[in-house]
Amino acid sequence: MARFLMITSTSGANRELAAVFVSTATAKGHDAAVVDLAEMNLPMFTVARSKDPDETPDISDLVTSMTQADAWIVIAPEYNGSIPPTLNNAIAWLSMDWQSFRTMCTGKPVGLATHSGGGGAHVIMAMRQQFSYIGADVIGRTCMSGRDKEANPETIDAMIDNLAR
Repeated sequence: MARFLMITSTSGANRELAAVFVSTATAKGHDAAVVDLAEMNLPMFTVARSKDPDETPDISDLVTSMTQADAWIVIAPEYNGSIPPTLNNAIAWLSMDWQSFRTMCTGKPVGLATHSGGGGAHVIMAMRQQFSYIGADVIGRTCMSGRDKEANPETIDAMIDNLAR
């Protein structure tokens, strides 16, 4: 049994897609949880803010959840041809302690998914580059959905099986 963490960068349709991944994973006997980065309401990362203890958010629960998960599925919409600000911001805060961040990310199996109005190919490419750069093992298969394209249940099923290995 694997422990999955679905990381969604927005509420709404991407949060709903995360719930589909959770139900698929739990139906297969895995543990699964969702972290909604939009609900965390993290302050915008700046170097100045990161050096001020009064301005630095407590992300210890997020770090613990990400560390304890066997695999992540990152679900984000495309924003201006790239990653949404909530995801970039969370990664910036997580990377403040670079050594523990690399330890948490290196070799972590990661799946990528999106519900985007424009199809989502650009956000998938951007996330693949970002998560590969930080050392994660990003699987090849992705889930892309949008207004005119429902998420393929076979793709979700296959991603869960692949990441659970």
